[in-house]
Amino acid sequence: MQPFTFNTVNTIISESGSLSQIANQCARLGIDRPMVVTDSGIVALGILDSLNAHLDTANLEAIVYSDVVADPPEQVVLDAVALAMENNIDGVIGFGGGSSMDTAKLVALLANSNESLADIYGVDNVKGKRLPLIMIPTTAGTGSEVTAVAIVTTGETTKMGVVSAELFADVALLDAELTLGLPPHITAMTGVDAMVHAVEAYTSIHKKNIYSDTLAKQALALLSKNIKTATHNGGDLEAREAMLLGACLAGQAFANAPVAAIHALAYPLGGHYHIPHGLSNSLVLPSVLAFNSPSCAKWYSELAEIFIARDLIADSETERADQLVAYFIRLITDLNLPATLADAEVPEQDIEMLAKDAMLQQRLLTNNPRPVTEADARAIYRNAYTGSK
Repeated sequence: MQPFTFNTVNTIISESGSLSQIANQCARLGIDRPMVVTDSGIVALGILDSLNAHLDTANLEAIVYSDVVADPPEQVVLDAVALAMENNIDGVIGFGGGSSMDTAKLVALLANSNESLADIYGVDNVKGKRLPLIMIPTTAGTGSEVTAVAIVTTGETTKMGVVSAELFADVALLDAELTLGLPPHITAMTGVDAMVHAVEAYTSIHKKNIYSDTLAKQALALLSKNIKTATHNGGDLEAREAMLLGACLAGQAFANAPVAAIHALAYPLGGHYHIPHGLSNSLVLPSVLAFNSPSCAKWYSELAEIFIARDLIADSETERADQLVAYFIRLITDLNLPATLADAEVPEQDIEMLAKDAMLQQRLLTNNPRPVTEADARAIYRNAYTGSK
């Protein structure tokens, strides 16, 4: 059996209504002066009020940083760190989607370690220790609550990641009640994002392992069974619970068997056009799957068995892999998401530029089951533009 090392957060609490445990978790971790890192949308929707109420009851007066934006730029991280240090906070609570949780990880580290953000980009460049850290996702998608990665926008269109075991949180608190108000399109985009995490973890050629494989398959089972219900009937708490847990399991999987070409080709779409990350993944997903299929038909065929009814599943691995691609094409349509780059109003003349930018994501491309050249990236984007395979 292939040897492996598996890392994850210390504690995962999966229970509707578990936000009520936040004060106890702060006490357990020795947090007296927490900083909550979130975004203005969470504040406007009133979702933050419930967290503040629990903290106030325990006489924990939180410092709130609510200026996180999607694909947070460096300045957002630095501003949040400055606020944390000015107020001598002793713990961080990430509350929101992936951008808020990624920012929270970096605040917990940089407010304590005296390192510079520029010095810690890349893999295992973190030297210091972080403050106690609690992650509370309000979407079911990124899995950031259980990953050791934080993504930062470093220029007009470029992103870089900080990857370090020091970014694993102490607690991931999954309260599906916090996701009940998610609009259908956000539910759909984040749900597909979580499914991409699981698929890419299962087919990652670096650090693929039986533990991540098991989590990825269970994640896909939960997500595929519940994503349509959660999208079209957002008040279904059982479906919301399944989606939140599925996203968490997928996050654990790709935290240990990292993502690949789907994410690499999605990043330029977010950087240039500010397309939400989950939708960026969705837009290139079928085309990357079709490209990869000749190199990993066995793995794709194994995943197809999760989605395709037994009486409809094909006999050969190649045919099953094709069924996997077809499943995701149908799913994207059923979720009312844009199906092509043309639908998302990405200019066709930008394909050359996108391909060049995608090739900068070698940290991700090296995990892909099939090597990707710049010419390959152009072809994938063209297919994603028209919806052909």
